[in-house]
Amino acid sequence: MPAAPQDVIRAQWERLSGLPLGKRLFALLLGRLVPYTGTLGARVEELGPGRAVVTMRERRALRNHLRSIHAAALLNLGELATGLALNYALPADARAILVSLCMDYHKKARGTITATCHAPVPESAEEREYAVEAALRDASGEVVATARARWRVGPRA
Repeated sequence: MPAAPQDVIRAQWERLSGLPLGKRLFALLLGRLVPYTGTLGARVEELGPGRAVVTMRERRALRNHLRSIHAAALLNLGELATGLALNYALPADARAILVSLCMDYHKKARGTITATCHAPVPESAEEREYAVEAALRDASGEVVATARARWRVGPRA
């Protein structure tokens, strides 16, 4: 059986995160594993069982007509943070799939946005849904959006 995605993510984070340019290399690897998410140009700052901190710099490709970061880019960042926090904590015989994703937008997002997530740590591959939230903050620390995801954890097939 091939390595589970969470095993690859965990191993590569542990191998690369402490190296010079390691977080940038990890971001590139993550973009190869999850191509659509790679378009964000997000950088994982912290990652551990049930915790993820991910940043995304504002750039033209992510802007909307209001000269702020597009709602879909913020939603994608929220999904990334919740998914990394939960998947990093999964047992080897488990898998997770996103079943619901909602976002509350509180103010225009400009500059660098940091998504912080604290997720429950599954103890087994038992079929169960987990509610996971991520707060997205701007450089001043104000919450610009809140992502609410439901992930279904179950045994790997």
